[in-house]
Amino acid sequence: MRLTLLKRALVGPPMPLAEARHERLGKSVALAVFASDPLSSNAYATEEILLVLILAGSAALSYSLPIALGIATLLAIVLVSYRQTVQAYQQGGGAYLVARDNLGVLPALTAAAALLTDYVLTVAVSVAAGIAAVTSAFPPLHPYRVILGALFIAGIALANLRGVRESGRLFAAPTYFFIASILGVVGWGLLAVTLDLLPEAPYEPHPPGLEGIGLFLLLRAFSAGCTALTGVEAVSNGVPALKPPEGRNAAAVMSWLGVITITMFLGLTYLAYDLGIVPGGGETVVSKIARRVFGGGAPYYAVQAATALILLLAANTSYAGFPRLSSILARDRYVPRQFANQGDRLVFSNGILILSGFAILLLVIFQGDTHALLPLYAIGVFLSFTLSQSGMVRRWLRLREKGWRWRMWINGLGAVATGVVMLTLTVTKFVEGAWIVVVVIPLLVLTFMTMHRHYAAVAAELSLEGFAPPPVFQHTVLVLIGDVHRGVVRAVQYARTLAPAAAVRAVYVETDPANTRRLEEKWGRWGLEVPLVVLTSPYRSLLRPLLEYLDQIQGRGDDQMVTIVLPEFLPRHWWQHLLHNQTALLVKGALLFRRNTVVADVPYLLGR
Repeated sequence: MRLTLLKRALVGPPMPLAEARHERLGKSVALAVFASDPLSSNAYATEEILLVLILAGSAALSYSLPIALGIATLLAIVLVSYRQTVQAYQQGGGAYLVARDNLGVLPALTAAAALLTDYVLTVAVSVAAGIAAVTSAFPPLHPYRVILGALFIAGIALANLRGVRESGRLFAAPTYFFIASILGVVGWGLLAVTLDLLPEAPYEPHPPGLEGIGLFLLLRAFSAGCTALTGVEAVSNGVPALKPPEGRNAAAVMSWLGVITITMFLGLTYLAYDLGIVPGGGETVVSKIARRVFGGGAPYYAVQAATALILLLAANTSYAGFPRLSSILARDRYVPRQFANQGDRLVFSNGILILSGFAILLLVIFQGDTHALLPLYAIGVFLSFTLSQSGMVRRWLRLREKGWRWRMWINGLGAVATGVVMLTLTVTKFVEGAWIVVVVIPLLVLTFMTMHRHYAAVAAELSLEGFAPPPVFQHTVLVLIGDVHRGVVRAVQYARTLAPAAAVRAVYVETDPANTRRLEEKWGRWGLEVPLVVLTSPYRSLLRPLLEYLDQIQGRGDDQMVTIVLPEFLPRHWWQHLLHNQTALLVKGALLFRRNTVVADVPYLLGR
């Protein structure tokens, strides 16, 4: 009762299923719920590019501009491609459903494994980066980053357990606050640069060329900045959560997301180039840009607060995608069916809890270090991009709907571009930790297929197809007793309701002959005319004589059904259980997998 009250206080009262349609999201709230991850990646995407380029010296930082332009072009291609996906697959599921319908089971499961892995990494990376923004402004908090991260993940999980609409309202304000803050930094920074209002850069920016820097380093920097694209697919996975018309609204959200993200990303990267920002030193690049543009006053701290909030809440993109994709996989019998169950607040509670647990585990393992987590990032999402767009190409070729040719070319361009980036990410980040994702994804696919085979085998075994008429059972009811007391009498009364009197008997396993004589006397008075069978046990074993007696009964044929009735008295307080033998539990465990055997527990509640 107390746990129920606590749950109601934290999560809220249960909601009827009829309210599900009213939990849909409008476009403005959907942008906050589904797009907070790609928007928030602006807080570290530019920094990741610079951290790679600085290895070749400060002059190499000039290459951030063409790299950023390439990433922005790739983002535009992916967004245009996904606009077609969300309108063609309005039931959600994203890359998994597209690949399943057009490419087959194995590519679909690969896409699902890649997405689920990336969702967990999104939560861990976003929270770690958000805590980094906080510790940049308040360095004394740095030693507590793992604890702070775990607490924030728990808070985000709790908000999502309360329901889609409530979590959307909660996350809308920080998302738009971040958009306004970063666009404010970019706008004011570009104006200040144009009017030459800021100090000189620490290094002299110069137009980039291809000389003086290795191709592999450029590829590493490009792949590092591709974290700007993570989270884009969440809209396609969550289309059913939007208000009707779902496809058109999802496409509009994708367009808004593209314009805002590209503007912020290119603006921050240009300012980092023009202001001569050098990464490192325990302070984020966004913090350095804001400090140079605004100084150290209130606007700077507003930007840091907005960045920390959006990064911490960007994990909500995964909370929108992971549980919903898990529910679809559960419906198709590739993950445990519990993931398809909606909780009291019409959300997929099990998926939310599992996602939170794995994200906290990653934070602990990598000690909340954003740069240690990022090499694992983005490979999974680009793999799902490639499979999704390839599936759409196959769909246009198969259905040949109106405008299929130009639609096929759009998705084909998206598939080729994301495929090349995926291979680049895998090669350039492999030794930095990406090998973990390369190993985990096939293991997840193998796990999915194993669970599916189990569910298929269970369904085949339970199927009535080709099933012969079942035999008529010969029912025997055995009341297992160790003494004669009120609980035993109650159990005997129950046993007599299950079968004719001739088929009911009590069974006592004798370990002390002196006790047997006393028990037989009491049974003569309180046994309710049920015969008593005494099984001798020279080695004082309870289970062996009982199992041998069951073998004797059930050896007569496959039609012999035996019900074991267990009288069990239950103390009122938990600690009182420790004072009594757990014989009933032992018997139930021994008979759990025995054929044609039913165990019925008859509790007798004690008043003290």
